[in-house]
Order: sequence, then structure tokens, then C-alpha cells
Amino acid sequence: MKDIHESGEDYLEAILMLQKENGKVRSIDVARRLGVSKPSVSRAMGILVSHGYLTISQTGNLELTEKGQETAHEVFGRHILLTDFLMTITGVGYEQAEKNACKIEHDIDDDVKNGIVKWMIQNTDCTGCNGSEKQSCYLASQNKCRENSKKTDKERRKTK
Repeated sequence: MKDIHESGEDYLEAILMLQKENGKVRSIDVARRLGVSKPSVSRAMGILVSHGYLTISQTGNLELTEKGQETAHEVFGRHILLTDFLMTITGVGYEQAEKNACKIEHDIDDDVKNGIVKWMIQNTDCTGCNGSEKQSCYLASQNKCRENSKKTDKERRKTK
């Protein structure tokens, strides 16, 4: 059984993204990113620390443990994959696809995720990057892109 809930995954994902953007992450940064109160972040950080996902330095910086990094990358990978998938199958824009991906990324199991990966590989020119310029392509990050596709995002959109 998973020892982390959806909100915990959201916190880990936010910490990962803030680390990539700023290097160091403090509780206030997480509160601002997620639009929650500082006491809510403090409580969540305590839970994440107690479950081994996070440490807090003496200066107050939040640091993902190896377990935290692994979980955060998995959640973020599902987020990117679902954003790309939703853009591909529905034709909606990045922001709408990303908003919806955020809602469902916690609920899919590995079989569904793997099925989406397989579908994206078989049915897209560049395995789903589809213009999600703000994020890296999930399949590319997993070395699953087709080698023969060198099209730009604009070129891919024109062929759809």
C-alpha cells in the first residue's frame, strides 16, 4: 500500500519543480506555488519527513531524499505524459490539457500509464511532445521517442 496521498504527491512534485527552477526550496515557496497556507505546508512537510521523502536543513531548505526524488519524478512523469496524451487525443491546448492531467495523474495505475505510453509511441510522430514547450516530453525523457522524427512542434501541429 502507498504511504503517500494525492496531496503528498502534489507537494513532492512542487518541491521538485521549485528545485529545478530555483535550486533551493523553502516552505513559503511551496505555499505560494500550490496556493495553500504556510501551516498546511508545515503539516505536510512533517508527514513527508516522517515517511522518508524529505529532509529539512537547519536553514529551512527542503531537500528531497532518494525516495522523495524517485516519487516526485514518477508523479511529474505521469503529469507530462498525460498532458501530452490529452493534447494529442483531444486537440486542446497546453494549459487545458495540463490542468486536466493534474486532476488525473494520481489515479492511474502502471498498466494504464504503460498503455498510454504504448499508444503514444505507436500513434504520434514524435511520441507525443506535441508542443508542450513548458515541459520536457515524457517519452523523450524515457528514451522512447522514435529516432526518425526530427519535426518541430509547429510542423507536428500542421500534420494533425
